[in-house]
Amino acid sequence: MKKRNRRGLSERNLGYLLVLPAMILILVIAIYPVVRSFWLSLYDVRLNDPTKLETHSNYGIDVERYANSMPFLISSLNKEIGKAEEGNKDRLTSAKEKVEKARSVLESNPQLAEQYKKVDEILFEGKNVPENLQFVELQEEKAQEATQLITEARKELKALEKAEALDQPKRVVGLSNGLLSSFIEPNFVGLKYYEKYFKDPRMWDSLNNTVVFTVISVALELVFGLAIALLINRQFFGRGLVRASVLIPWALPTAVAALMWKFMFDGQNGVMAKIFTDLGLIPDMGTLLTTKFWSMFAVIFADVWKTTPFMALLLLAGLQTIPNNLYEAAEVDGASKIQQFFKITLPMLRTTILVALLFRTLDAFRVFDLIFVLTGGGPANATETISVYAYKTMFAQMNFGAGSALAVIVFFCIAIISILFVKLLGRDLISDGSGK
Repeated sequence: MKKRNRRGLSERNLGYLLVLPAMILILVIAIYPVVRSFWLSLYDVRLNDPTKLETHSNYGIDVERYANSMPFLISSLNKEIGKAEEGNKDRLTSAKEKVEKARSVLESNPQLAEQYKKVDEILFEGKNVPENLQFVELQEEKAQEATQLITEARKELKALEKAEALDQPKRVVGLSNGLLSSFIEPNFVGLKYYEKYFKDPRMWDSLNNTVVFTVISVALELVFGLAIALLINRQFFGRGLVRASVLIPWALPTAVAALMWKFMFDGQNGVMAKIFTDLGLIPDMGTLLTTKFWSMFAVIFADVWKTTPFMALLLLAGLQTIPNNLYEAAEVDGASKIQQFFKITLPMLRTTILVALLFRTLDAFRVFDLIFVLTGGGPANATETISVYAYKTMFAQMNFGAGSALAVIVFFCIAIISILFVKLLGRDLISDGSGK
């Protein structure tokens, strides 16, 4: 018994060792991007804001920006004071004193004072500032005090600019803006974006569009795919050519297919728009891509055309595993073709159908390229799916924090769908294995 137990344990450990590389690969490829996206979603990261390009948990200052602003601002203020009239001179002097006080507060930090000298020398030589000298962490009290002083000075300079009391208003105000933007505040927002999106009507509309698109397109693809699979599973002349022809839509790149359908649905010269109008399905050619209902119809139509061959291919593989003797025995018993389909074909295809539905549902739920090229999510966000919404937020608005939150929401939706299908598949496999 002991030998058997030891042998069982060693085989189990060997099995774990064999699975370990696959688990590590899954963690690196699948889990890490999700964890990284979740981490970014906790911060207000924006590529169009120089102070929010990275995640910051503490107050800090961009030393390069500070070095390019502070000395030049003081120098410009000295020149303005020398040229100013008596009434404005006091106001400029007050603004300069606030800037100098902010400078003394900041450079009381020995690290900032040291790095500022080094960065100033590097900039004077026309070289790039190394990353390790780029930023300095500040105490919250000093950062807020300095920010307040410079904000007050900037407000005074803006008032003088409005009164046309400055000799070089754009330079002085621009330098004050640059100095203010050198301060870095913590951009940790926690679960703020998730709270925002759970209350965001646009997010729920995009999720609703995604579900509608997924359910209708996958259902139609299953019906048409099964019909095509049953057809090309039969023996007839030219079957090989038909099989190859059926796969052409699926073989086309999605972006190319979407662009092709965009031309065919065009309101002025589109072939399909003309056919639908002549058949009386739509009132005029411009309806397809300009109304809520028909634009969704257009993207579903294009998706069904594009991916039905993939569904047919999976179902054809399942059909070819069904033994012919089952159909022969059913014919001997007097079963009709319809009875054979419902009593033999569908039950034997159950697992294959579930696998095909799993692949297509996951693929349809995260659809992006087809809709982005065909409608761009329009009109008025009528076809905007959650993936398109995440893309617009992340890349059009450059808001990586909010976009990452949407990406995490997409991941959880897909995870729920996967778990449901895996449970169904597991139950089906257990049922098949027990012979029930």
